[in-house]
Amino acid sequence: MIRRHFLRLAAAGAMLPAASQIASTQSPQGRPKLAQLLKADLQGQNQTVQETVVNLLDMAPSVGAPWHMHPGAQEIIFVIEGTLTVEIDGQGAKPINAGEIILIPAETAHLARNDTAALARALVFHSRADKDKAFLVELKRPT
Repeated sequence: MIRRHFLRLAAAGAMLPAASQIASTQSPQGRPKLAQLLKADLQGQNQTVQETVVNLLDMAPSVGAPWHMHPGAQEIIFVIEGTLTVEIDGQGAKPINAGEIILIPAETAHLARNDTAALARALVFHSRADKDKAFLVELKRPT
């Protein structure tokens, strides 16, 4: 399973030159920008995961995503440039630097933000167990 995720990551990395052209367009101020790189049903695989979605995330300085969760989908963030701060409910904030990766379990409240003065860029993978569920649910800050 780890090998399969690594192979997906390597394949996504091969698409980065094209993705950087996609991501060069400007996003509204104060919002992270996602450019979807892949959304495909699994073929010939264990059907506990129905779909994998891969996005290229560009996050400008001082920008952050709101608290949210992904029903039925785990999230993997691999930072390729800069630093993102990822906060998972009950675990506090953790900086994730270029070359580092973090796994966020399904149904877990979290957020990501760029606390630095430089652009942060990451590949964001979601493995969904149920495509009929909402992809993302915004939440109020957990207490």
